[in-house]
Amino acid sequence: MTDINPNDKNPKFSRILLKLSGEALAGGKDMGIDASILDQMSLSIAHLRGLGVQVGIVVGGGNLYRGSTLQKEGLVGRVTGDQMGMLATVMNGLAMRDALVRRNIKTRLMSALSIATVGEPYASREAIRHLNNGEVCIFVAGTGNPFFTTDTAACLRGIEIEAGLILKATKVDGVYDKDPSVHDDAVKYDSLTFDEVLERKLGVMDLTAIALCREHNVPLQVFDMNKPNALLNVVMGEKEGTRVYH
Repeated sequence: MTDINPNDKNPKFSRILLKLSGEALAGGKDMGIDASILDQMSLSIAHLRGLGVQVGIVVGGGNLYRGSTLQKEGLVGRVTGDQMGMLATVMNGLAMRDALVRRNIKTRLMSALSIATVGEPYASREAIRHLNNGEVCIFVAGTGNPFFTTDTAACLRGIEIEAGLILKATKVDGVYDKDPSVHDDAVKYDSLTFDEVLERKLGVMDLTAIALCREHNVPLQVFDMNKPNALLNVVMGEKEGTRVYH
């Protein structure tokens, strides 16, 4: 799923996978879901659907549950902590689904964990069928396995549904050589190769996620979801954020 038309007025990608971090959903809050951010995100996705772009979404859960503290204190094991995190992504997915449905966007919630009364089980063939039918697919519960991040889940799902681009929505407008919130002299990259990300140990995504994208040659775009029209700009092929490619 790459260029669908050379005309600049048309989207450059017919199918994308959007990774929404829990932190992005929290907006200006430390935890929870910011209603205004949820509304803004659903509107941006609705714009893409209006252009005929097929959209798959993977959501994180860091705004609802952060297991590192409990794990460090020995209160829960790593497997249990990761399972709790998977359930947090389900809650975020439900919120995003309802926000899209309120905009009359047909949406499916597909879970890597079996939660029959909440969403349907994830299967790549079914996901592609739903996408071809014009429905947005929200993929929750990560990969369904502990020890894997939702970044890895996003890359895996993007590859499985044959997305032409994986987009990571963050609170910053791209990838920097160091943390821009701490260092005033941080330099932003307009583009990087997967090898450069790995060699420079840039915190774009975890190493497993980057390796997956590199192996299957699926480009990655990191951008600021809070910037007006940023998502639309990326899909239309305009300069936005940082592109990571082979």
